[in-house]
Parts: sequence; C-alpha cells; structure tokens
Amino acid sequence: MRRAASDPIDGVLALDKPAGQSSNLALQKARRLLQARKAGHTGTLDPLASGLLPLTFGEATKFSVDLLEADKEYQAQIELGTTTSTGDAEGEILARRAVHVTPAQLEAVLAGFVGEGRQVPPMHSALKRNGRALYELARAGQEVVRAARPIVLTRLELTCWDERHPTFDVVCSKGTYVRVLAQDIGEALGCGAHLLALRRTRVGHLRLAQATTLAQLEGQSLGERRARLLPTDALLASLPRVLLEADAAVRFGHGQPVWQQAPAAQDAPRLRVYDATGRLLGVASCCGGWLRATRLVASAAPVTGRTPLVGQADGIERAT
Repeated sequence: MRRAASDPIDGVLALDKPAGQSSNLALQKARRLLQARKAGHTGTLDPLASGLLPLTFGEATKFSVDLLEADKEYQAQIELGTTTSTGDAEGEILARRAVHVTPAQLEAVLAGFVGEGRQVPPMHSALKRNGRALYELARAGQEVVRAARPIVLTRLELTCWDERHPTFDVVCSKGTYVRVLAQDIGEALGCGAHLLALRRTRVGHLRLAQATTLAQLEGQSLGERRARLLPTDALLASLPRVLLEADAAVRFGHGQPVWQQAPAAQDAPRLRVYDATGRLLGVASCCGGWLRATRLVASAAPVTGRTPLVGQADGIERAT
C-alpha cells in the first residue's frame, strides 16, 4: 500500500509521553500518526519521566520558545537513603545510608528550597560543551565544571508520605533539574536520595488533562487524531491579545507597522495579534503606539484544531 503524503497541518498536540521513551522518539511517532511535514517539541522530558510533552506542528513550531520559557509542574517520587551516579533510577548506586526522616522533617527541608536559588546542571544532561552534550562526556568518564544557574521553585509540597519513597509536587522555572533537586533534598536530610519517578503535569497554560497518549492516537482515524490538535495560539495564552480590522490586518501580514490606539496594549514587548475573524496573524511588539510584527503566521488558512481551553477571550484590544 502506498503511504499517504504528509500534509502541512498546523497546531499543538498535548502528548502524555510514556516513561522509558525518549522525547524525540515520541515526537517521530506522533508525526507519523498525524502525517505531518514539520514537527518539533517545546523542551524534552528525560526517558525516565512521563507526562505532558507539548508537540508543535507546522506554523506552531515558530512559537515553541513560549513554552520553553514557561514554568512547569511535576509529580516527583524520590528514594531516600540511596544515591546514584545520575541522580535518578537509571544510574549506578553509589552509596546507601540509613534513613531516619519524619514527615515534618521532610516538609521543613522542602520549604527551605522554595523561592529563588541556584542549581548546578548535572553531567547527565543535554547541555552542550564545545559542541558535545554533557551526557556524552559523562559516558566517556569525563566531568567538566558547570556554572550554577538561577532557578525559582514556586511550590514544593509533600503529597504522599512514605518513609523511603515520598512523593511531592514541584512547580519550578525553566532550567530546573528535578533529579538534582532530589539529590539536594537527600543531602539536606543527611541520608542522600535520588529521583525514582517523575511525571510532568503542566507546562505553562497546558495541562496533563488535555493530553492524549500514543496508544490512543494509534486507535483513531487520521481525522480523529488531527482533531486532538490545539490551535497554534494555545502556546501564546499568556500574551495580551490584539484584534485588527481588515485593512490593518493586511498591512500587518505584510510586515508593515500598524498604529495601535488601545492604551492597554501600548509599549508591550510581546502581543498576540488576530484579524477580525479571530485568526492568528502572529506575534508583535508595541512601542510608542506602533505595532510591529516579530513573528508572522505564514498560512492564510484558518488555524487547524480545536478551540483552546484557556486564553481565547481574555484581554482583547482593537487596533486600526
């Protein structure tokens, strides 16, 4: 049977990635199931981790940075008393220590990590050094100095107590490594720890409840699979929204600056811009009353996918 050609579809798929699979493999499987030409993701999940992995297709790939910059939420389970070479369950066991920790002690330690802090990225990560991923150097037995980076932990809350395998919720900024956090928590408790399981439940405005699995997609028709796509602007829900009249929309679509009369959106660094029909035109900045495109949607066709669950009717301003 001849394989169907890929179509230029646009949109965002909220995928529930299974544990044990790389983000890239999950992306390629979803791309095949959707028969999409252009695809990307908004930041990887470690193979050990499961949960929300937003995938972008077509024009949506232009706006992936918005979720790369967004905060994330996880459910994390750690194992107290055991440290590993990678900080998670995939590494070799380095040491075992006795555990004498109470729920109150753990909660006190978690509270101490909330707020602004600094974290040293792990060697087993995809960060590059002289063109090579750190995990490649680690596998070759090399270790390089890594500078600590600023992170913000908004919430660390114990949700299920177990004397060896407690579970907690994490809300954190971009660039936070939960397995490094697990190690740091273990050291603060004096017994050591590593990350046993991790599930991502939120990325920016997207939540795990919106996600579908690869197994669910495999059991559906092509039309049903594509109906799972959120529109491109699901990535932009945090930005103020500007609606352009017909003439202004045409000028904006050709990259020309448009005068913005609505004071609420003036001098905004980033705005999402729509035409009078509600079709996304792109992202713009507004300075001194002038709206200037920073990223345009190429296709003139309506955005593919369902209406997003958040951010569609908030903060509308009009420009002419």
